[in-house]
Amino acid sequence: MTEPALRLHQLVKRHGRATVLDGVDFALAPGELFGLIGVNGAGKTSLLHCVLDLSAPDAGTITVFGLPHTAPAARAPLAYLPERFLPPYFLNGREFLRYMMTLHGRAYDETAVAAMLGALELDPQALRRTVRDYSKGMTQKLGLAACLLAAKPLLVLDEPMSGLDPKASALLKRQLRAARDGGAAILMTSHALADVEQLCDRIGILHNGRLLFCGTPADCRARFGGADLEQAFLACIG
Repeated sequence: MTEPALRLHQLVKRHGRATVLDGVDFALAPGELFGLIGVNGAGKTSLLHCVLDLSAPDAGTITVFGLPHTAPAARAPLAYLPERFLPPYFLNGREFLRYMMTLHGRAYDETAVAAMLGALELDPQALRRTVRDYSKGMTQKLGLAACLLAAKPLLVLDEPMSGLDPKASALLKRQLRAARDGGAAILMTSHALADVEQLCDRIGILHNGRLLFCGTPADCRARFGGADLEQAFLACIG
């Protein structure tokens, strides 16, 4: 049986007296794209911080390819893009990508970089500019390029469509599907439910720290009704 890329078992996280994650339990398989959705304050970012060992859970377990998430080796197969992605402002685009490839233990390949920039429609000339001069969309594309070029078997992406125009979002979806079809497991959060419905194999609806639903978008619509995922989501949480 294939080891899950990521498994959360009865995860609990508290901030003071408030319980922000209450017994969250799900697994993510290699070659699966999983969308975590919820309103602001539902616990999505807290969950990601626990997965990344940036915040310690109060109860429950997390494993990455069978390893405890606190083990240094558990971070080797993982690449992460935060929602508020801010690369070092003094680096140019090429320096940033070289730095990230070094951190991920990969050689900087100009051909691969050019292909990825083309796939995300980021002008190669932007690599000569310092990132402080980038627009929000350009900055987001740079971070996505770094994650995808790392070619890790687990990608954790917090609002990856943030700052992207419709064409750029469509191009990113193509790259995420290619990564999934190549065997990568992808955990992403998003407020864009139409994108989630179109892209994700399964979704999890997190509300008030509890996972109210976990399954396919079609199963969600069937269980809660509605012509689309947006209506099903509202019925689920409300």
